[in-house]
Amino acid sequence: MKNFEFHNPTRIVFGLDTVAKLSTLVPHAARVLILYGGASAEKTGTLAEVRAALGQRTVQEFGGIEPNPSYETLMRAVALVRGEKVDFLLAVGGGSVIDGTKFVAAAALYDGEPWEIAERGGANVQRALPFGTVLTLPATGSEMNSGGVVTKKATHDKLSFRNPLLYPQFSVLDPSKTFTLPATQVANGLVDAFVHTTEQYLTYPVQAKVQDRFAEGLLQTLVEIAPQAVAAPDDYATRANLMWTATLALNGLIGAGVPQDWATHMIGHELTALYDIDHARTLALVLPALLDVQREQKRGKLLQYGERVWNITQGSEDERIAAAIARTRAFFEGLGIPTRLSAYQLGQEAVEAVLKQLAAHGMTSLGEHRDIDLARSRRILEAAL
Repeated sequence: MKNFEFHNPTRIVFGLDTVAKLSTLVPHAARVLILYGGASAEKTGTLAEVRAALGQRTVQEFGGIEPNPSYETLMRAVALVRGEKVDFLLAVGGGSVIDGTKFVAAAALYDGEPWEIAERGGANVQRALPFGTVLTLPATGSEMNSGGVVTKKATHDKLSFRNPLLYPQFSVLDPSKTFTLPATQVANGLVDAFVHTTEQYLTYPVQAKVQDRFAEGLLQTLVEIAPQAVAAPDDYATRANLMWTATLALNGLIGAGVPQDWATHMIGHELTALYDIDHARTLALVLPALLDVQREQKRGKLLQYGERVWNITQGSEDERIAAAIARTRAFFEGLGIPTRLSAYQLGQEAVEAVLKQLAAHGMTSLGEHRDIDLARSRRILEAAL
């Protein structure tokens, strides 16, 4: 196991009817900006609950944060924060809204051009507004970590950022808020949490037995609950397990002391930025192909993954690895999420476009071994055609 430091200051308030606890979680004298996405937060009544819980506080609202939040939209929120002297942010939504809120929290107090925050990965953030979240879409884990992703539409740049000042002070997780989600979004959330886990698990062994078992438990849980999570939207127990699994997948716990990959995400980000494919769906496109290309580098963990997650114990090592990759692909496809670029009418031209973007963003030595150069990224993308 590698040396590590682990600290997560986010307070989780989990369970039914917990939105009302905002009345004590948000400072009484705060000037609050509620940030949210589309009309669903209003239609489902979640915004009304939030407003009621905030009581007599001074409250502004900013809607319209897109999936894959755009810099252009978020800068309008920054202008509102500055103009109204807002001193507390409240994200109501899924990972995109929370990511966007993190960017606004940093950008509102940043003295330079805020896009520099994304360009430098958050390293230049020295101040940030306090914020909390009300999670409505379990997927990204952004509700309990300090990272985010923002897209500059004008240049098709999708960049990630991270800073210890960008942990939410609290996150309210009420599984019943997921009951009205479309099945496609639930499926996306399952894939997102699954790949977040594999990015920290499917690397190489370092005798981190605790982290391995945690990760395998999360993966097994996702596989077990996936059919019910999609088919039974009002099954509270299933949605509770999905929500907590997605949070644990990326709150730093399973990644402490182990090597991490993240190449699937870096390549997937470019597909989203160029072709506006849902984030989770780009991960489903890339991961099986990447595991195939990187099977030798990941041999030990792929064999362990096959045995412990998919119960694959028969056959040669190569046969078991192939079966584990096939089961991964089948899991995604079984959720209605394609694993081939051709499903989006994309071919060799997309491979070239993604490679160009990877080069422009310096993504030329990816993966836990830093051995995924542009040539290997080409092999991965072509394996996904």
